[in-house]
Amino acid sequence: MKTLKPESEAELAEIVRTADEPLRIQGGGTRPIGVPVNGAPLSTTGLSGIELYEPGALTMVAKAGTPLAQVEAALAQAGQRLAFEPMDHRGLLGTVGEPTIGGVFAANVSGPRRIQGGGARDFLLGVRFVDGRGEVIRNGGRVMKNVTGYDLVKLMAGSYGTLGVLTELALKVMPATQATAVLLCEGLTDEEAVAALCRALGSPFEVTGAAHLQRGTGGGPVTMIRLEGSESSVAYRAGELQALLAHHGEFGVETDPARTAACWRDIRDVAPFHDRSGDVWRLSVKPTDAPGIVARIEGAEAIYDWGGGLIWLLVPQGRQADTIRQAVAGHGGHATLIRGSRAGGAFQPLAPPVAALQEGLRRRFDPRGLLNPGLMGQGAAS
Repeated sequence: MKTLKPESEAELAEIVRTADEPLRIQGGGTRPIGVPVNGAPLSTTGLSGIELYEPGALTMVAKAGTPLAQVEAALAQAGQRLAFEPMDHRGLLGTVGEPTIGGVFAANVSGPRRIQGGGARDFLLGVRFVDGRGEVIRNGGRVMKNVTGYDLVKLMAGSYGTLGVLTELALKVMPATQATAVLLCEGLTDEEAVAALCRALGSPFEVTGAAHLQRGTGGGPVTMIRLEGSESSVAYRAGELQALLAHHGEFGVETDPARTAACWRDIRDVAPFHDRSGDVWRLSVKPTDAPGIVARIEGAEAIYDWGGGLIWLLVPQGRQADTIRQAVAGHGGHATLIRGSRAGGAFQPLAPPVAALQEGLRRRFDPRGLLNPGLMGQGAAS
């Protein structure tokens, strides 16, 4: 089926307004998460380009189909970055193409730094999008402010194209850091690692990454804590954290820029699960509940991020779905199937009142059910 690729917002609005069949909305097509949509493919990659960039104001306005790499390159030239560290799903999902900035926000893709700086939606200032009627809607602006009615900026982040097709985004950016240090400890159990990570996150030393791998590059468990800032600040905080965590284990310090960047790129992109068979789940839970939840799932390998609040699980293909959902739901969390057969739904089922609210929003913004119908299955999680 030919992919529709509008090159202007007006052309996109006309396509949606005159559509007589469902549309499969996508950016670069690099993260096909959710139940596959049976519809005409519509790509936003024709809507590309940075419209406005004001480094002094820490703001950027870009069209939704702008490649993420182009956005990051422009920021790097000015010594700035996307603070929420968006994941690249291509290695995990075996996809090709170029991630887009619109796709990042449509899926609310947030990486390890979320624990310190917030998620993608926290840096979205304004949006323009085409709803299911083919109408162009604008909400928010280039500075943080309250709006009346729906907070469409936050609503669109994580909606996976089911409420509207993003065309333009205004976002807040942040300065890049001067130095990075990673505290590393080998051999901790999951319980010991999460306890150490929670202790570090509860300290005043501004941790920007807290992760634990059950199987690191050497085959054994590795616990990692990241610090960022000026060289003097990072050095001082690293020493203080080593002392604070001494009874949890012996933490060494890595400061080589290439190695520290590679460590967190691997965590961000879930690199240990690349090129390995099995289903991949993403669990959002209370950190202290994480080790117990993982222990209930037979044959699972886990990567803990966000101090244990985010768990990436690799399990045998086609197995354990009910066990995983029940284990997570029993602790008030949610589970999303990222890689594997999603015919039965990818997202955690929602409570009936929440599901009704979500369905009401979809009817309001897409009354004809054209935009990625069924993609979210039984529910959605941020």
